[in-house]
Amino acid sequence: MLCAGIPAAVLAHPLGNFTINHYAGILVTPADVRLDVVIDMAEIPTFQERLKIDKDGDGDVTDAETAAAAGPSCAAEAKLLRFAVDGVPAALVTASSSITFPPGLGGLSTMRIECAYAAPLPSPLTRATVTFDDPSYPDRIGWREIIATGDGVSIDSGGLPTTSLSERLTTYPTDLISQPIDTRSASIVVTPSLGSPAAGGGVPTPGPGAIGAGAVPGGVAGELPPIFGEINLTPLVAVLSVLMAFGLGAWHAVTPGHGKTVMAAYLVGRRGTPLHAVGLGLSVTVSHTLGILVLAAVIVGAQGLLPPDAVLRATPVVAAVTILAIGGWMLAREARRRLHEASLAKAHEHNHDQDHVPHPHEHSHGGVSHSHAPATGSTISWRGLFALGLAGGLIPSTSALIILLGSIASGRPTFGFVLVVIFGLGMAVVLGGVGLALVLARERLDRLPQGSGLGRLAQHASLIAAVVVLAFGVYLTAQAVVGRPVF
Repeated sequence: MLCAGIPAAVLAHPLGNFTINHYAGILVTPADVRLDVVIDMAEIPTFQERLKIDKDGDGDVTDAETAAAAGPSCAAEAKLLRFAVDGVPAALVTASSSITFPPGLGGLSTMRIECAYAAPLPSPLTRATVTFDDPSYPDRIGWREIIATGDGVSIDSGGLPTTSLSERLTTYPTDLISQPIDTRSASIVVTPSLGSPAAGGGVPTPGPGAIGAGAVPGGVAGELPPIFGEINLTPLVAVLSVLMAFGLGAWHAVTPGHGKTVMAAYLVGRRGTPLHAVGLGLSVTVSHTLGILVLAAVIVGAQGLLPPDAVLRATPVVAAVTILAIGGWMLAREARRRLHEASLAKAHEHNHDQDHVPHPHEHSHGGVSHSHAPATGSTISWRGLFALGLAGGLIPSTSALIILLGSIASGRPTFGFVLVVIFGLGMAVVLGGVGLALVLARERLDRLPQGSGLGRLAQHASLIAAVVVLAFGVYLTAQAVVGRPVF
């Protein structure tokens, strides 16, 4: 059962569980314009919205509380939408409103707000320009789609589609997931039509029963084992949840990211010991756990001040810059070491013409012993090690966050914290194991004859490691700044 649940953790959608997705279907008739607006929220923003809807604070959103929130939600959305006819703002009248909570991951829900609006057109209609803009949730990532159709009129929508690619945010095309549609405004020229209604005939408005569960990107059912959504926490469920959390953490560490290449280069280049490898793994655990707790605190306590996905977008930049700084420090330190050795070698030259008998690298001059061989002891610092562990664990796993929020929603925050720690320990075992294997491999490499190819490579391992860490720091920083983090 544990093995079956592990691969599910890597199916998370590139848009993540923080998305707020928008759809607007515009239907133009001779008498009015009708808007079908859908807001589809993933688990994280839904968790925040449910805290607002739960007026009595009992942790359960009842049908009555949901129905009471639907009208005000659509009214608030109408105030954000910008709709005008011939440049004159027109009021949107709410015709219907509804809120539903399709199931999401880890016992959490997604949220779907459906609002139908109408606004009159001039009568008699000769020619009109209808403009629409959706500036709501401007800083939140997600899918933004607008379609336009005419019924009894001719429209020039400037190339807007007449059918929804996402079927009103119920099915997201897989070939557009990495680059979601981002249409936020429309300008439509309307003229009377003497013929039949335009193709498409109208904007489809299926009822809530037609909505697929977990359609929001990043909220597809099955990404987390269903045991995390169990309501009754029996001893068996608790044990299996702990095992699952450990397995998910280990699998999460195996997947691309977390700076494993950088950590490996650091341990090898700075001649880390097995203790350093274990310390690095544990520092990743502490960093990851703290990152999850901070993000959860932002979601629960600072929802009106700081969008959680803004935090998630900022952490890759911080982590990448940290790795860049560590790489620069490693390269500078290696350069100083080599310059020092070069100065010692130059001072070692004898100012006489007699033959110089070869002697070992380690010898003495005037009773002072020194060596020209590369240092064989560890040159690693715990401060640098913990800084690297901080960077590797700083990017919070959405799966771990969902597990914690699901536990909070179920009234088990302490158990959720335990699962997050166990998740981090799973990461630590894998990352620490990788580091330990590389440290042992470096020790074997150091014992090879210096004249051999691998022996000569070992002499330059510190320089190679510094260049690798610095190069990765530059690459990761560039990717994080442009919004494509590879952690």
